[in-house]
Amino acid sequence: VQLQASGGGLVQAGGSLTLSCLASGSTFSDYRVAWFRQAPGEEREFVAAITWIGRQFYEGSVKGRFTISRDNAKNAVYLQMDSLKPEDTAVYYCAADADVGIRSMRYAYWGQGTQVTVSS
Repeated sequence: VQLQASGGGLVQAGGSLTLSCLASGSTFSDYRVAWFRQAPGEEREFVAAITWIGRQFYEGSVKGRFTISRDNAKNAVYLQMDSLKPEDTAVYYCAADADVGIRSMRYAYWGQGTQVTVSS
């Protein structure tokens, strides 16, 4: 599976962005897909995930502000990010795996990352 993340950019605090993760090379609909992020000098952390049947999981600080969704017909997963805060600034990565712990770092497939910068 090859993953391509896009949609990052510069936004003011309180604004919104939608990240996209497009997959190719396999039956994407069978995979759980997650978004992780890594801020400068910080470890990569779990943000959100969605299973193949659409069950969603969120890290506590983004719950209620971020929404993960998928469109299996388009081999795509999206992360709608609303009410963005400066602390959301990071490189965001999508990852996919057929069977791994939802919040695990051991996803088999990773995208290249897209930068999200939130100004105060």
